[in-house]
Amino acid sequence: GVVVEVKATGVCRSDWHGWKGHDSDILEHGLPFVPGHELAGCVVDVGEGVSSLQVGDRVAVPFILSCGCCRECGRGRPTICERQQQPGFTQHGSFAEFVALPRADRNLCRIPDGVSYVEAAALGCRTTTAYRAVLQRGRLRAGESLAVFGCGGLGL
Repeated sequence: GVVVEVKATGVCRSDWHGWKGHDSDILEHGLPFVPGHELAGCVVDVGEGVSSLQVGDRVAVPFILSCGCCRECGRGRPTICERQQQPGFTQHGSFAEFVALPRADRNLCRIPDGVSYVEAAALGCRTTTAYRAVLQRGRLRAGESLAVFGCGGLGL
């Protein structure tokens, strides 16, 4: 894994559910606990076995850190990984200066030049949710159109 210096993080309705005690992952941890799962930052330490990232890389972190080995990952469905890790839920999250993240090679994405940390942090949860809804559940294919209606960061 890697350690990331958090440069931007968001607050999501999922965080509220955690604070209210609606999430069993957080309840199992007990207190103290650090929430936060929408984040972007700079890699400050790289662990053994990490080959695609290096210190200084600007990265965005998805809500779900998939394992790549379970049945669902094997089916190309990493958003419902059977062994998923989630910053702010199954482990300490991004409402901190630094966060340790496992499975970094598989899950973290470098932020392109011209994209700010704030912009990148806003993408993680929304992108994961939209990806699963459109491609995995909706089975949208090239050439098809889709309109999404609803409130919040994902709807119109």
